[in-house]
Amino acid sequence: MKKIIATLLLLAALPLLGACNTTAGAGQDIQAGGKAIEKTAVQHTP
Repeated sequence: MKKIIATLLLLAALPLLGACNTTAGAGQDIQAGGKAIEKTAVQHTP
C-alpha cells in the first residue's frame, strides 16, 4: 500500500517539476527583454 501511495505522489509531482524549467526560462526571457529596453533607453538619452 505504501508503494502505491508513493508512486501516486511522484506521479502527481511530475507536472510541478516540469513547470520549474518553464518558469525559469520565462524569467530569463523577460530579463533579456528588460536589458534590451534598458540598452536602447541609454543609447537614446541625450
